[in-house]
Amino acid sequence: MSKELSLVSFPLCPYVQRVAIVMAEQRIRFERIDIDLARKPNWFLDISPLGKTPVLLVDGSPIFESSVICEYLEDIGSVAMHPSDPFQRAQHRSQMEFGSSILNAIAGFYNAPDQASLALKVQEIKRKFAHVESILAVGPFFAGESFSMVDAVYAPVFRYFETFDEIHDFGFFDDLPRVMAWRNALRARESVQSAIRPDFPLLLKKFLLARSSALSLIMQACANSTY
Repeated sequence: MSKELSLVSFPLCPYVQRVAIVMAEQRIRFERIDIDLARKPNWFLDISPLGKTPVLLVDGSPIFESSVICEYLEDIGSVAMHPSDPFQRAQHRSQMEFGSSILNAIAGFYNAPDQASLALKVQEIKRKFAHVESILAVGPFFAGESFSMVDAVYAPVFRYFETFDEIHDFGFFDDLPRVMAWRNALRARESVQSAIRPDFPLLLKKFLLARSSALSLIMQACANSTY
């Protein structure tokens, strides 16, 4: 008997996106329930002891943490998104953790309080992507022709840069042709496109402007220059 699945989501959360991508790749039907993390409802705190999204409700019972949810979806799904070889599978999981470290660096970038801190975060992100460039296969995806769990992790990472590129040319992907090709392949994937709401770019820009950070000052200066 099939189970009823509900994905508790915050519209901007990249970890929610990776779960939604895996569910789309596995052709698993689910209901999406968006909440406001700034005003967490009591019922959410009851099912998410860490107070974070995503949470997957399986017949009303919660699973939390995106990596755990993705492993569960792999177990119940019909598509293998991890390599069958144990060593290669472990390598993929290592790269998934590295993708999460890039998300942490991105948060440091858009929260940087001044230009000097911002420049340091740009260099940190560029170093991380230089590492990714050094390990990428021929493509179009992380390990070649097949879309894997690593791809589901990195697609929300790359999505940030669609907005960052509109703000300023920070040179994140200069001299990284394999990373750029991978980024473009992921952006074109149907599961990646469907993982966000149509208003995601607008919501992200509003979120970034509200940070009172060095990046938000650049955004304000760009907006003022258009008048």
